[in-house]
Amino acid sequence: MEVNIQDLMTRSGVKFGTSGARGLADDMTDFVCYVYTRGFLQYLESVGELDTGGTEVAVAGDLRPSTERIMQAAARAASDMGYTPVNCGMIPSPAVALYGIVNRIPAIMVTGSHIPADRNGIKFNKAAGEILKADEAGIRRQSINVDEAIFEDAKSFSSPLDEKWILSNAASEMYIRRYLDVFPSKCLEGKRIGVYQHSAVGRDIMLEIVRGLGAEAVALDRSDTFIPVDTEAIRPEDVELAAKWAAEGSYDAIISTDGDSDRPLVADEKGRWIRGDVAGIQCARYLGADSVSTPVSCNSAVEKSGYFHSVRRTRIGSPFVIASMIEASEGGAEVVVGYEANGGFLINSDISLFGNTLRALPTRDAVIVHLSTILLASQQGKKLSELIDDLPRRYTASDRLKDFPQEKSKAILELFDSGDAEKDKAKADEVFGALSGSCRSIDRTDGVRMTFDSDEVVHLRPSGNAPEFRCYNEAAASDRAGELNAACMKILASMKS
Repeated sequence: MEVNIQDLMTRSGVKFGTSGARGLADDMTDFVCYVYTRGFLQYLESVGELDTGGTEVAVAGDLRPSTERIMQAAARAASDMGYTPVNCGMIPSPAVALYGIVNRIPAIMVTGSHIPADRNGIKFNKAAGEILKADEAGIRRQSINVDEAIFEDAKSFSSPLDEKWILSNAASEMYIRRYLDVFPSKCLEGKRIGVYQHSAVGRDIMLEIVRGLGAEAVALDRSDTFIPVDTEAIRPEDVELAAKWAAEGSYDAIISTDGDSDRPLVADEKGRWIRGDVAGIQCARYLGADSVSTPVSCNSAVEKSGYFHSVRRTRIGSPFVIASMIEASEGGAEVVVGYEANGGFLINSDISLFGNTLRALPTRDAVIVHLSTILLASQQGKKLSELIDDLPRRYTASDRLKDFPQEKSKAILELFDSGDAEKDKAKADEVFGALSGSCRSIDRTDGVRMTFDSDEVVHLRPSGNAPEFRCYNEAAASDRAGELNAACMKILASMKS
């Protein structure tokens, strides 16, 4: 049976988002995941990035209930194509990506990131790192010959993976050594760090790394149930938990990640979570970056700070940040990094630290943000809260409306995209003018980003991988940014029906 990837996306409801496929776990059947994985590997063969004959394919996953089954489907696809699947276990997305980059092999991560447990995804990495938008298009064009006999029905395999599916700790150990071999063994000595574990796949790795660097690390709130922690829309209960822990525990910092541990959370000594795009600025500063690539939605303090020679703005999504970093490196920049509003930090250059080399890792990572922000504050003799106060007074807030139909999201964006600039600004004034004044400009790099004469920002954008509508806001005061975001969310909710 021949199956076209693009047709299967339409039929199954499991479509490509950032760097891979995502959908409801029930829709991500053995058949769908098997075919998508074969499509990915077949595409790599077609462009000369993969040769048959014993090459390994790394497979890892997060802690969702459906993850292990999907890992098995991906492994079966690799095995049936003549490759050797390596079970890297339940480890962070950047850990399996690093393993693939170092060993020059494809790496597959089964994760739905921050979305609820009833959904999942498959993130594909080439030997050089994440697939980019051009690669996604190439995968969509693949047609796969599938042996129907290996499936019991339209969804499930008729028998398990033939070869032994033995766990390898090599990828996990490599990721831990990435930090313990570069940073001084006692660089966090005297620091008391809370590690909010919840259901993050990297929860034990985080503990091992900060303890290995000399910190007193305290595990907090481990969960056996998957919790969809979104670093861009932090749950009210997590805000309350961090404040409570800080009041009770005298922490220098509290750290955590989302489900697949590629997006960081860092709270200061008062238990206040630091926005990902603010932590990203400080991380880039600590690493001595001369070029920073970051999406258009991120805090404008990155330009206003004057820390960096070049700031390159992109569309939202790691493939766009990576493409921008590659351009910066090709243009001669020496320390090239990128970050997203969710805090995920990407490094496109080998960086010299403490007489050692921190290897480039051009995919979202969380641990580098944890370490860099804490060490930068230490280096300057400041608390984390004081470090953040060094930045220009620009504050951001964001939230999302769930179960927001994509057609409705599209209709809302079209209200501000008539083709007539003055008409579009007038529409912005009509909808949001009572909040922020007259609209000065509209940027459509990704979604609709409106800047008003008050210097406040309203940025509307549908999620690329879930039925959600996001709103990002920026203002000169933290309370004002939150207030503006809450007001915008009410307006958007009223426009949903």
